[in-house]
Amino acid sequence: MIKKIILKNFLIIIAVFLFISIIGSFFVSPEILKEKKEVSFSQLVKDIKDESISQIKIGANKITAIYKNGEEKFSQKDLNSDILSDFSNIGLTKEELNKIDIKIETKEVLNGWLLPLLISFLPVVILIGFFFILFRQAKGGAMQAFDFSKAKIRLFGAEGHPTQKISFKDVAGLKEAKQELEEIVDFLKNPQKYLKMGAQIPRGVLLVGPSGVGKTMLARAVAGESNTPFLSISGSEFVELFVGVGAARIRSLFNEAKKNQPSIVFIDELDAIGKMRGPGGISGGHEEREQTLNQLLVEMDGFERDATVIILAATNRPDVLDSALLRPGRFDRKVTLDLPDINEREEILIVHSRNKPLAGGINLREIAERTPGFSGAELANIANEAAILAARQEKKKIEQGEFLEAIEKVMLGPERKSHLLSSREKEITAYHEAGHALVASFLPEAEPVRKVSIIARGATAGYTLKMPSEDRRIRTKKQFLSEIAILLSGYLAEKIIFKDISTGASNDLFRATEIARDLVMEYGMSEKLGPISFKEDFSQREFFGRSYSEDMAKEIDSEVRKIIGNSEKEAIRVLHKKRKLLDKIAKVLIKKEVLEREEFEKLIKSK
Repeated sequence: MIKKIILKNFLIIIAVFLFISIIGSFFVSPEILKEKKEVSFSQLVKDIKDESISQIKIGANKITAIYKNGEEKFSQKDLNSDILSDFSNIGLTKEELNKIDIKIETKEVLNGWLLPLLISFLPVVILIGFFFILFRQAKGGAMQAFDFSKAKIRLFGAEGHPTQKISFKDVAGLKEAKQELEEIVDFLKNPQKYLKMGAQIPRGVLLVGPSGVGKTMLARAVAGESNTPFLSISGSEFVELFVGVGAARIRSLFNEAKKNQPSIVFIDELDAIGKMRGPGGISGGHEEREQTLNQLLVEMDGFERDATVIILAATNRPDVLDSALLRPGRFDRKVTLDLPDINEREEILIVHSRNKPLAGGINLREIAERTPGFSGAELANIANEAAILAARQEKKKIEQGEFLEAIEKVMLGPERKSHLLSSREKEITAYHEAGHALVASFLPEAEPVRKVSIIARGATAGYTLKMPSEDRRIRTKKQFLSEIAILLSGYLAEKIIFKDISTGASNDLFRATEIARDLVMEYGMSEKLGPISFKEDFSQREFFGRSYSEDMAKEIDSEVRKIIGNSEKEAIRVLHKKRKLLDKIAKVLIKKEVLEREEFEKLIKSK
């Protein structure tokens, strides 16, 4: 940035010099630039008498004589003198003067005062201009330093832009959350109705939910419904290198909100400045983020009783927020946003497919069934990817196949058709995926298999998609154990068939171990250790260390190994019992590479 400013100033100075040179060239006579000899006035008179001069040019301060041989000489004269009278006074007759072409010029009068003036004062003018430019830049830098402490607010006015203003109708799903926030809208529209009853307007509303579930969109919908100014800022924009900037920006934010009240202040990613203070947060009392949080707490307490400013904040980490921030009087309400269920997913797909040309046979319900656990942002991405796939194939409408392909692309990545497996690798991958699909089909509480493929996607050489027949909010121990056995079955199928193991099962082993450890440490599902939770916050563990002894850590490891071992035995039992069916599925996979749900179910039901 500094280099650009210096270069700009240098170019301006060069341009000024060129401009002055061009202007000066209009006032300087070409004759002045020629080299001339100076002669005395008496010598000039003598040359006139000798008739060696053909022409005389009389200027304001000099006389130029052009000789018959082409030579030019000049002689100085006073500005106020009459040169013709001088010639007569020194003995030149009219006949001698008539023999010479005499021209009287006034152009040099201008040159006489302008050129010295330019030479004398031009450097001064240039220096004054240069320092004026520097002063303006220094003033601008000072103003920028002054503005540095102001919050970088994105203000969306009550009238808003047509493409930015949204309402609750534009937010699919989240029925309970919308009902909770409708009251906030009524507060902003009719504050006196509540104030007359002695009710206080909520200071803040905290939106809690996983990433992509619609927290920001819901906050914008509240602003659109209430038709009030919406001040949006991210929590990370308060934290700067310089001490005191975060607190100053908090003050600036709340001053701006009070000027525009009734208004809504939306702070996204509140955990960036709202993390707990003290040992749990691993920070000192003079840490800049803590000072920013302290100022936020003070400002939220400082609202007047009738102030119509509501703070909306969003976070997906409510567990790390400071308790002082969550108490009543600051964030009075906590609205939890869950991942959409099957009906809400269908509504979200309808919203995001509204402006897209869909084919007649599109079944968005099937897409919703195949996307359990997807957030609203992921569903929007699926609809967008389906449109891109259709455009890539030069289609005029989006068909069901593009949506199904988009689901797998979002989950696993694009197909790597150029990634060709050798016959040996293809056989290992086929048995690996066949092991997953077979064990998933014959274990209780397992989710049904939707698709089996040995076409590489993303980082995987093959994949087995299992989708639940209905949304599940609660999972049992049997479901977890079945999931561990299914994850291990690919590894075990390779071991049984090839008497060897490959690196393809690394991710499966990691996930299986993670589930087993959660069963013991978080869910209290260990038979030996019983209903005890050993779950810890990472920051507290870093500061305080583990809250259990080394002996207990050995017990936890022992229980994790026991769960993994029991699930391994269950998977081996199914694989040995259905060995012929395992070979059959693997051979079909090697031949067709992809098995959809209907074909796979016919295959395992056939004798």
